[in-house]
Amino acid sequence: MKKSNVNEKMMPIQVHSKKLNHNNNNVKKSRFLITVNVLGSAGPIRFLVNGNDLVASVIDTALKTFAREGRLPVLGFDVDKFLLYCANEGSDALSPSEQIGSCGGRNFLLCKKHLQSQMTEGRAKTVAEKGSGWKAWLNKSFTFKITTLCH
Repeated sequence: MKKSNVNEKMMPIQVHSKKLNHNNNNVKKSRFLITVNVLGSAGPIRFLVNGNDLVASVIDTALKTFAREGRLPVLGFDVDKFLLYCANEGSDALSPSEQIGSCGGRNFLLCKKHLQSQMTEGRAKTVAEKGSGWKAWLNKSFTFKITTLCH
């Protein structure tokens, strides 16, 4: 039995596709296994993607796989309500129109977007009566510290 090198395991699988009539060239598709961790879920989802698949289609596949496996929490199927982050990259979410292979990562994090709730008249009045919320608290805490240090 031949032992495989770690580098060989990390290489994407090359799959030969059907001949395409674009300039009579044979096109090879690069497929690789990705791991998607869903925020709030017990474990990751793993599936194969093409390197040129769009992030939006990867999110869609992840949501469908998540639902098919009966995982919790129930997420729904609206791709526009989710962000996909590359675990190896910075803190910016991947653009839905970006190709999944462009970031070079194989580990991703799927999160729901935080939608800001619209402020109703009653809530706006309550906030106005209390002051500015965190600003008022911050001013109070600084005033308290300054007066206790001076005396």
